[in-house]
Amino acid sequence: MDIDFPLVLVVLTFATGLIWLADKLFLRERRLAAARANGTTAEDAVTDETEEPKEPYLVDLSRSFFPVLAIVLVLRSFLVEPFQIPSGSMLPTLEVGDFILVNKYAYGLRLPVAGTKVLEVGDPERGDVMVFRYPKDGETNYIKRVVGMPGDRIRYRDKQLFINGEKVETRFVARLPPVELRREDLGEVEHDIFLTMGRPGAAGEGEWVVPQDHYFVMGDNRDNSNDSRYWGMVPDELVVGKAFGIWMHWKSLTSLPSFDRVGGIE
Repeated sequence: MDIDFPLVLVVLTFATGLIWLADKLFLRERRLAAARANGTTAEDAVTDETEEPKEPYLVDLSRSFFPVLAIVLVLRSFLVEPFQIPSGSMLPTLEVGDFILVNKYAYGLRLPVAGTKVLEVGDPERGDVMVFRYPKDGETNYIKRVVGMPGDRIRYRDKQLFINGEKVETRFVARLPPVELRREDLGEVEHDIFLTMGRPGAAGEGEWVVPQDHYFVMGDNRDNSNDSRYWGMVPDELVVGKAFGIWMHWKSLTSLPSFDRVGGIE
């Protein structure tokens, strides 16, 4: 069973914070009063530094961990969150095992767990590499490239992309059997894509109109990507953030981490 880490982080942060606050406001004074009433001596119930009764283990643990958890929660929810690439759908841009950083505020500040947008900052743009929650379950994190904006008419035919009736230009770079490497000009963004050699272009063909507050996304590994061509658009409320950098590559536990791929994401 998958662990909902954001939910666990929120629960732990609030739990440790409440325990620490309750002790600060109420429990500590009661503990001091009880110690004085019982005539407790410093040798058996107080610390040498504070001359106060020792804190219960849970209170001490909460006081120590709450600031750390709170900082992690703020950074992860509103600023930057790390992800690992689990599949090859974004080859050649992202490889399996890439550890990436995602800008959480680029598309607006959202509440952790709920995902409700509380502050408008910006919107996804064509060509962005975007992390979002899979529309079919609303939980699994996916990463694809934004191809269609709200109101766009998207057509994909014979491995060729059209946006609003205009052909998206690509140019040949190299043959790397079993794929062909091409450079695609997606508006202001140029990036590489893979097309599988010898595979018919019928897979994923169709025409779509992108509704308001939705985005049409595709993987850069065009013939090996489960994306909007198959399950539809990404609603704005499921957007997580913009991927902007690779900070480490670690394909498996049996391999060594590598930093050769550190850099920005086109």
